[in-house]
Amino acid sequence: MKKYTIHITILLLTLFSVSCKKDYLERTPGVALDEDQIFSDPAQAARFADNAYNYVITKYVRFNDHRGCTAQASDEAVSGNSEGSVTSLNRGLYHDHSTGPSLNDIYGVWRLMYAGIAIENKMLARLAEVPAAPPATVPIFDPVRVEGEMRFLRALSYFELTKRFGGVPLVTQAFDVNDDVNFPRNSFDEVTKFIVSELDVAVTKLGNDADYTASMYGRPTKGAAQALKARVLLYAASPLNNPTGDKSKWKAAADAAQVLMDGRYLLQPTYGDLLNLPNSPEYIMIRIKGPTPLAGEMMQDFSMSPGSGGAQGQMNPTQNHVDMYEMANGKAITDPTSGYDPQKPYANREPRFYNNIIYNDLDWQGRKIQMWSTPAGALDYNTTITYTATRYYCKKYWPEVYRTVGGSTTLLNYIYFRYGEVLLNYAEAQNEAVGPDASVYAQLIAIRKRAGIAAGTDNLYGLKANMTADEMRVAIRHERAIELAFEDHRWYDIMRWKIGASTIAVPMRGMDVVRQTNGTFVYTPFVLSPTFQKTWTEKQNLYPIPRAEIYKSKGILTQNPGWE
Repeated sequence: MKKYTIHITILLLTLFSVSCKKDYLERTPGVALDEDQIFSDPAQAARFADNAYNYVITKYVRFNDHRGCTAQASDEAVSGNSEGSVTSLNRGLYHDHSTGPSLNDIYGVWRLMYAGIAIENKMLARLAEVPAAPPATVPIFDPVRVEGEMRFLRALSYFELTKRFGGVPLVTQAFDVNDDVNFPRNSFDEVTKFIVSELDVAVTKLGNDADYTASMYGRPTKGAAQALKARVLLYAASPLNNPTGDKSKWKAAADAAQVLMDGRYLLQPTYGDLLNLPNSPEYIMIRIKGPTPLAGEMMQDFSMSPGSGGAQGQMNPTQNHVDMYEMANGKAITDPTSGYDPQKPYANREPRFYNNIIYNDLDWQGRKIQMWSTPAGALDYNTTITYTATRYYCKKYWPEVYRTVGGSTTLLNYIYFRYGEVLLNYAEAQNEAVGPDASVYAQLIAIRKRAGIAAGTDNLYGLKANMTADEMRVAIRHERAIELAFEDHRWYDIMRWKIGASTIAVPMRGMDVVRQTNGTFVYTPFVLSPTFQKTWTEKQNLYPIPRAEIYKSKGILTQNPGWE
């Protein structure tokens, strides 16, 4: 069954953008249509609705335009070149970059989401005025589908806000530029209730994946709305937003995830290419990045080593993250029976390690990856350790087929929802609601089996039998950290679980590699310099409301605790 995605062409072919002039939309330079003209023409109304897709998050690399991501803010990675926007996050100095676009996960997201919400509110307010489209109208205007899309996108926008800021102003109607739109913050629960209600309506308006023709490629389906609802309820049940541990919230999250476990979606047989496929049975909703010239591509500068055509290699996984990968037998490297050898640290690890991490002496694009120094401390001429602070690169963001030579092209999808996450969402919620029953084990086993971990004599793929709920919680959080690595989850998981003190406020480490005269290597984990260390206080479980918004509201907006 083909899965449909938010496609790049939707973003590039949009013909309208919101003007700063009251009640007007610019179509082309010097040509303006007022709102009545737009909504009296089904083709123009369809283009107006499509403009909402310009206001969704579409890429992993979005801090400082193209040189940082949430992986660098979490314990997954550090920024090898110490970009200011990323180090501000590391040090908890959010306000230093929250008044402009340089730290795009804070003020950039705030502005982007509310701009999209304004379009969705306007479209929903005037939807009934759009006349029926003649049969040959292009683009096609289907009012039922458009309503479903606008409600889905509005729900997605509000979730992107609540997972960062908690409760935010809930704006649900269209306003003109002269209207007073200063609203106080609604509570997290109020906004979440609204999001869920939006998605419940969207599910009734959107089609199944198989119902969508090629001309409708890139639009959210019923499955996407259900997947978003499951994630929203998971966040609502999490410790940050559910301090009393209300089990009914966890049950609601488990039930919402289970709706998707009816055979519509399947795990992709291979894990290593999940970001690089045009379609997959695992995809529920993605933004597909079609082939583009690699030269000048942001991922080249961000992910690839300096030896790969002048790239800067700023995406450096930490030893903290690398140590989380188990052995092929499913045992942790800290287990004395696992077979781990500290002087052969990359041997016999579970397959997802080899899918996600580039490490020293790896055969890579026709040569060996060199991240070593000599015993005397002189760097090898070809080494890249002056760029990779940790002696690792992120393979998930830099697949081997992507080169700067030969005019190669790149394909790196942004995944909104995939089935693997759904299984983990269900396992987490079900464990918290009722404990580690057989259905919880089944989801983790499915994930680990696909990963290629050995089944073992008990067919538990390295999982401990008869775990307590607390033990299973640890196992599930570990599985999320590995399975969803570098996919924009870890940072927000740390916030919603309130575990920054044990994951962020700890020494960030790398691996020192020394090449001996006989060609062997000596491996020694080390603590990174202060430049790459991170701080954490409890106020960082939420971002601060951007100061500019606080000032503009004239005291109506209240700040998150600790950020005053």
